[in-house]
Amino acid sequence: MPNPKRLLVVARVNHYQYGGRLYAYTPYARELEVWADLFSEVMIAGSCLNEPPPGDCTPFNQKNITLLPVIDAGGDGFKAKFGQIFSLPKIIWQLACYMRRADAIHVRCPCDLGLLGVLMAPVFSRFLIAKYATQWLPFAGEPWAWRLQRILLGSAWWRGLVTVYGRWPNQPKKVIPFFTSMLTREQIVRARTAASRSKSPDILRIVYVGRLSSSKNVDVLLSAIASVKLAVRRVECTIIGEGPQRAALETQAVQFGLSNRVTFTGGLGLDKVLGYYEQAHVLVLASDIEGWPKAIAEGMAFGLVCIGTERGMMPQMLGEGRGFLVPPRNVKDLAAALQWVVENPHESAAMAAKAAAWAQQYSLEGLREALRDLMTDRWGLTKVPLHTSDRTQEILAQ
Repeated sequence: MPNPKRLLVVARVNHYQYGGRLYAYTPYARELEVWADLFSEVMIAGSCLNEPPPGDCTPFNQKNITLLPVIDAGGDGFKAKFGQIFSLPKIIWQLACYMRRADAIHVRCPCDLGLLGVLMAPVFSRFLIAKYATQWLPFAGEPWAWRLQRILLGSAWWRGLVTVYGRWPNQPKKVIPFFTSMLTREQIVRARTAASRSKSPDILRIVYVGRLSSSKNVDVLLSAIASVKLAVRRVECTIIGEGPQRAALETQAVQFGLSNRVTFTGGLGLDKVLGYYEQAHVLVLASDIEGWPKAIAEGMAFGLVCIGTERGMMPQMLGEGRGFLVPPRNVKDLAAALQWVVENPHESAAMAAKAAAWAQQYSLEGLREALRDLMTDRWGLTKVPLHTSDRTQEILAQ
């Protein structure tokens, strides 16, 4: 049987058609370009918005990626839920038409389209691979739809592979652990240089990178910063990202008297974010829910002391002395971790160096080769060829 050439990606992600180009959230866009290196054509079934993209989005550079719009019927409240039910037959029809055109199907879970993709894809293709982008084990407050998708992916119905972040107890054989980074090898070299460079001892620079939503607990970070005692070092914080909580967080910073120490940049492109990593000492991600937090992986690679929560992959990433773990929404413990960094610069540097050595093992090119080997082996294919640009080939050859 010939290798599959046309891949359909089912993903409920906002895509933006603007100025003749297709944009999406940067880590997601870079990851899909890895898939575009492995298939001659990548079709995305997802949401389409005809408007300027936010600052944390980037254009797709691969020419073999196209978007196939799917009705977006999300929202809260009775009216929105009724609309979802009313739109369901048309969404199913759209997905069925798209799946008929594909040789292989990649479903990204958990999301509403992910659930439909898991139910429908086995009818249309034998080349199936899903990504479950949060922790594989159940957790308190887990949405029922997420639990259902995880159960279906682990069942006999889903005949394909499932990639997950990290290793979890009692994983089925078809559930494959992955440790990934959104940094290229070139950017890893930049990270290694930054991690080895000494930084100002007079200022402790903290950075947060992510969406400004309630589950990210940025308000807890601001509360913790306000309670850190300043002996000799000044503490400054940069909040990078957009989201519904931004106005409330800016108000909170003013109320705490942090206006001259906390800066909100809005969403930024990856290259600008990397510039902030180069100057920062600490990265904080105190979320309620995380899968593989890419900001933590990036911060570790750049030699930052990273503080996360006991959620998703963060215990595996920051364990063995590579960082701090605090309970979600625990201001006292987060403030204590920041205070320790302020008071122990030499021990903090040793922790950051250990984290950098671990994180710098992973790159986008490494993800590409791991997926290539996985499909070749598990799908019984000949070696999957690369459809990369000349620049990508140069990077891979390094």
